[in-house]
Amino acid sequence: MLRSELLELITNGESSGVDFKRDDILPERLARLVSCLLNFEGGHILLGVEDDGTLSGLTRPLPEAEEWVMNVCRDRLQPPTIPYWETIEIDGEVVGVITLPADAPNKPYKARQGRAWTPYIRTGTTCREVTREEEQRLYQASGVVRHEIRPVPGTTIQDLDLRRLTDYFAVLRRQDHPATTDLPAWERLLSNIDILREDRGHFVATVAGLILFGRNPGRFLPQTGITATAYSGEGKDYDTVDEETIRGPLVPSLTEDGEVSEPGVIDRALEFARRNMGSSARVEEGRRRTRPSYPMDAVREVIVNAVVHRDYTIAVTDVELSIYSNRLEVVSPGNLPNTVTVPKMRVGFRAARNELLKDLLRDYGYVEGRGMGIPFKLIPSMQEHNGSEPDLIEEDDRFIVRLHK
Repeated sequence: MLRSELLELITNGESSGVDFKRDDILPERLARLVSCLLNFEGGHILLGVEDDGTLSGLTRPLPEAEEWVMNVCRDRLQPPTIPYWETIEIDGEVVGVITLPADAPNKPYKARQGRAWTPYIRTGTTCREVTREEEQRLYQASGVVRHEIRPVPGTTIQDLDLRRLTDYFAVLRRQDHPATTDLPAWERLLSNIDILREDRGHFVATVAGLILFGRNPGRFLPQTGITATAYSGEGKDYDTVDEETIRGPLVPSLTEDGEVSEPGVIDRALEFARRNMGSSARVEEGRRRTRPSYPMDAVREVIVNAVVHRDYTIAVTDVELSIYSNRLEVVSPGNLPNTVTVPKMRVGFRAARNELLKDLLRDYGYVEGRGMGIPFKLIPSMQEHNGSEPDLIEEDDRFIVRLHK
């Protein structure tokens, strides 16, 4: 870090990624602070700077200060970490700079507080203990736990729609399957593809199994639907044109030749968009021609991406499909997964939060094989349709895709 960069950090004051501390901070407090920054988005701890930005400097000799910081991060953090350490002199005072990465790989990081190991997270300029749901998301972000294959307590194979499962194996995979009445054979088959999991001697549905094939997924997972609303104007208000809370399994029931006989959540959301998006008319070569306000392949891509990549650990929050007079928006709960950024998405970076959902929806033809839907389908489709590009917006704990009419 340059001296000018450090001065800028001090001038700007404490923030969600910058904290000022004297170097006589207690080891457990420093461990807690390191934990909360690693579990959030990384940042800098400036030792030798008062809360008001006044320089007090390091009081320990430099080699001792570095050794003390490294010992805290090794002995009081689980898993241990090695931060980047440097010292910078300003006006005769030496400031110790602890830099923590934004994409720390082993979340959640827990700080030893007495005999307990506790994970913390940054909220503004303070640290607090993570909630149970936040801890699950941190494990998922690190790849340690795949939330989509966790068992859902209280479920059985009876909570899955065997008709849709039969369609999947017989029509799409062209694979032999058990008779509908042979539940033990179905349990063995479905546990092999993570639709069921064995839990204490019983087979229960996984999160992905319920989302894809559940008879009534919302009974156990209320966050698995799509809330669709069409508004008459450019903002949310009570003057709605149409609204629907779409619940049920994601995938459809199929005929023998692969046609949809009973739509799932995705197809029902597409139908809502189709009937509410409107159309425009123009005269070309003496003939009146109409076309929808948005290209359906773009709308399909946005809706499918939302249900595939949303964070299902965020409870009681649906995907939102909103149609306004000038735009269509789809809001997906959760931050972008696995080091994905908006610029990476635009060039086709592939990293799925829910691999099983993605793989099975690819079998149904909802997800294209190369995983390049945004640069090869969504963006070109909107450019060809009306010369616009979709807005891709990461905001707080949600991701928004906006198509312009």
